[in-house]
Amino acid sequence: MNNNKPYVPFVPANMEMKEFTLRALILGLIMSVVLGAANAYLGLRAGMTIAATYPAAVMSMAFLRLWRNRTILEENFARTVGSIGESVAAGAIFTIPAFVIVGIWADFSSLQNYLESSFIMLIGGVIGILFVAILRRVMVSDRELPFPESVAAGEIHKAGQRGGSGAKFLFWAMGLGGLIQFLKQIKFFAPTWEKFVPFIPQNLKLGKVGTIQSSGGALLTTPGVSPAYMGVGYIIGPTLAALNFTGGLLAWGLFVPLLLFFLGPEIARIMAEAGTPIQNEEDWGPIAVDIWRNFVRPVAIGGMLMSAGFTLWRMRKSLIAGLSRAVSDVKKAAGGISSEERTERDLPFKWVFIGVFLSAVATFIIYYYFSDSVLAAAASTIVMILAGFFFAAVSGYLVGLIGSSNNPISGLTISTLIVAALLLVILGVQGTSGIAAVLGVAAVICVSSAVAGEMLQDLKVGHILGGTPWKMQVGNLFGVLLAAFVMFLPLYYLHESDRIAGGEGLGGKTYPAPQASLMAILAKGIVGGEMAWPLIIVGMLMAFGFILLKVRSPMLVCVGMYLPLETSFAIFIGGLIRGILDKIVSKKNFNEAQQTRISNVGILLAAGLIAGEAITGLLFAIVAVIDYDFLLSLVVFKEPTFLLSLIVFLVVAFVLIFVPTRNAGSPDEPAPPSAIV
Repeated sequence: MNNNKPYVPFVPANMEMKEFTLRALILGLIMSVVLGAANAYLGLRAGMTIAATYPAAVMSMAFLRLWRNRTILEENFARTVGSIGESVAAGAIFTIPAFVIVGIWADFSSLQNYLESSFIMLIGGVIGILFVAILRRVMVSDRELPFPESVAAGEIHKAGQRGGSGAKFLFWAMGLGGLIQFLKQIKFFAPTWEKFVPFIPQNLKLGKVGTIQSSGGALLTTPGVSPAYMGVGYIIGPTLAALNFTGGLLAWGLFVPLLLFFLGPEIARIMAEAGTPIQNEEDWGPIAVDIWRNFVRPVAIGGMLMSAGFTLWRMRKSLIAGLSRAVSDVKKAAGGISSEERTERDLPFKWVFIGVFLSAVATFIIYYYFSDSVLAAAASTIVMILAGFFFAAVSGYLVGLIGSSNNPISGLTISTLIVAALLLVILGVQGTSGIAAVLGVAAVICVSSAVAGEMLQDLKVGHILGGTPWKMQVGNLFGVLLAAFVMFLPLYYLHESDRIAGGEGLGGKTYPAPQASLMAILAKGIVGGEMAWPLIIVGMLMAFGFILLKVRSPMLVCVGMYLPLETSFAIFIGGLIRGILDKIVSKKNFNEAQQTRISNVGILLAAGLIAGEAITGLLFAIVAVIDYDFLLSLVVFKEPTFLLSLIVFLVVAFVLIFVPTRNAGSPDEPAPPSAIV
């Protein structure tokens, strides 16, 4: 955006236009649940979420076209409410599963757990919106903050007024992703293929120790058949997808085989003594998974911890600027800066401060419920309010610089978790109650920061289009309220369906939830004194080595180590597809306008594949919990072949390459808005 160009909203401030309507609110609430649930599914499986602003903009335009008297501000309002569910989901999946992983919630399905998690998400979401009402006026008007995703979403809404949409690509890809997931669930083809390759036993000389035996092997795995993972790889691009896959190769190509090489004979001896001897190669597969889970994952968590710290250090100037901005904005708000223009009306500050006070009281009650200590609850509440406000400002500032897709929410949350954990240890709160209180603080902060960043991004779109801030803020309060009491359900159904199928639920192989696992280990390690510090420190040193090598994203490498190989491998395949498309585009000499159209169509298709698989996966999870026998009756092959799975990879690659290039358009057409997701 040109910093010297005066701000002129698309809809003038003196023009009254339909905006907060019942149909737009209902549409936004539906999108909030759907996009939030899809991101919950994706985040639990791959440790990543996608920004919902762009898909929500396209969907709002597509559905509101059913009415001739729709307005652009209605579309903006529906998109605002629809995208907030993704931020609630992001905050939830980064923290709520930690209660299960650490063992605080033995029975996920209880009403008590549902209410606890719902109120945590609700309080965090409300606080995030209220803090943004204080910060909005200065931050969205700052010409030094480009708000790249907001500008793109605003331009997409404007393009919709001229007849452009792209909704057909999004919904068509959702259907394809849903179909592939359906065929996978009924076992029409194999979701993956793996084989354990044993090493030749050897006797190794080890100095004064003498000779030691070695054996073991390596577990070979294909990429998982997942349009969602491939869509993620396509969106993040070949470089970041390769970094994520590098972590998988380190875990499964180096650490696991190395540990099995030396521990194999001892493992075989122990199992023979226990009466369960290793009889064939297939018996080594589960052992390799156990080695990865118990030894390699803690190393990956140490790496994620160091990477999160490095991310915050690298953004230190932006963080300091964000904190300074927060203090400045409070002073300006307290000074009574106000405007009668429609486009500058926020929620009344009196009600904002009353809402913050009531949220603080509710937070105190929750923390007292967890810790059973008035002092600990009061201290935790103070930490939450102070950290929540400053991190809301920081989150919004970073979104203004780099967009919500790159906002380091987990790093901010880890900082709060460590401070809260150390504070509670000093206050003498220990055991399960202390761990629960720490996770409660982290969860509220995580949801608050995620919602604040997304809300400021949406308010910037409204600033560009001429929306009314207070209406968008009230709409998002409705969105947060619904998402808070619904988002527990995807977590529950995914957890229970995996357990019914013989898995471990959240934190297991199917839904590893890497960020929540990190929160769980830190909380349990600091408060409960149970942390595998040697492995954590090794992981931190490893990540420090990545930093010295100037690896672009050490966090992605460490997340790749934490994920099953088939996950990071599938993400890598998606990145390769994007790389092939980029090569084709460069060779055909498309101009800038055509390249933008190709990029937009590709991102819409990838987002559709993600949403289609996620929604279908959630539906099957619900059916599994209700009636697992019904799913068994749908099975096509008891032992499906992976050869059919190869066709799926070819189909997805064909769609993500052929469809965008076919829709490049004429070189003479004007450039559309760039889709930044």
